[in-house]
Amino acid sequence: MRYLALSLLMLLLAGCEEQTPQSSTDAEPRWVKTTALAADTAPSLSLTGVLRARYETPLAFQVSGRIATRHVDAGQAVSQGDVLFALDPSDLKEALGAARAELAAAEASLAVAEADLARDRQLLEKDYLSRQAFERAELRVREATTRRDAASARVAQARNALDYATLRAEADGMLIEVSGEPGQVVGVGQPVATLAQEGPHEVEVNFPARSRPPETGELLLGERRIPLTRREVAGAADPASRTWRARYRLEAPLDERGLGNIVEARFTLDDAEANGHFSVPVAALDERGEGAQLWQIVEGQAQPLAVTVERITREHARVSGEGLEAGQAVISLGTHLLTPGMAVRPLDEKGTP
Repeated sequence: MRYLALSLLMLLLAGCEEQTPQSSTDAEPRWVKTTALAADTAPSLSLTGVLRARYETPLAFQVSGRIATRHVDAGQAVSQGDVLFALDPSDLKEALGAARAELAAAEASLAVAEADLARDRQLLEKDYLSRQAFERAELRVREATTRRDAASARVAQARNALDYATLRAEADGMLIEVSGEPGQVVGVGQPVATLAQEGPHEVEVNFPARSRPPETGELLLGERRIPLTRREVAGAADPASRTWRARYRLEAPLDERGLGNIVEARFTLDDAEANGHFSVPVAALDERGEGAQLWQIVEGQAQPLAVTVERITREHARVSGEGLEAGQAVISLGTHLLTPGMAVRPLDEKGTP
């Protein structure tokens, strides 16, 4: 009986005992696809631009007043001398009348002074007048002449101001902007329209702050290519958009596009700017909130490599960074699954991918 109980106890202990799993062998390395860094020695940059006239002149009145009439609209072609706006001339006419009255008074004063001088000259010749009194008469004539000249100048100014009440086109061209409206009170020099003068056209392009506008480029119009030559670059980057504004002169006529149209332009960056930049597939980039990085294989392990992304297109990215070399192998797929030190092997070492 004792023997039977001992046997049952041994069987129970054997059933409850946990089997210790056999230790597995080390995990197999993950197979990864790699690609070689390609040196981006002469990258091209495609940007959109706006067609502009070489001369775009803001138009403004030279006198202040209230706009009485407006004769043009935006997009309208005008010729030199065409009337664009007219101010209410009431105050200007009154000012001209006052200046003319002042001139008439000055001329009368001059006539009196000249008559007194002629009489005093006769008295001086007969020794009825002192030399000092005669010289005072001469000074009065000189003073009256000066006042007459000043009044005449004010009449000319008032007449010019009345003429300035009519704003005319300074040259042939097109009005690309018209902001003045009848009833609006405008000050001296306040623009009410912008005239794009006839003549050569240009392309205005805004470049990223990291890219200095090159000397030349080309305008893309379907199959047609028009050479571009840089004319000017802004003295500083725009503080809001952080871009450089540049203007390029078209080296061939452009008839099929109008002012203000959006066009595409392509530029080849300088070799100095391209040095140290590489092209990689977009899938090779790994960004996890700590900045962009690539992954390389070091002694069979995946290790991150910090980079700076210069530009991204649909398929490729332009990057730069320390430790990058042309031909260097980097992991090009599945980088978001990698961790530092993970065992990996490139697919080109596998017999059958």
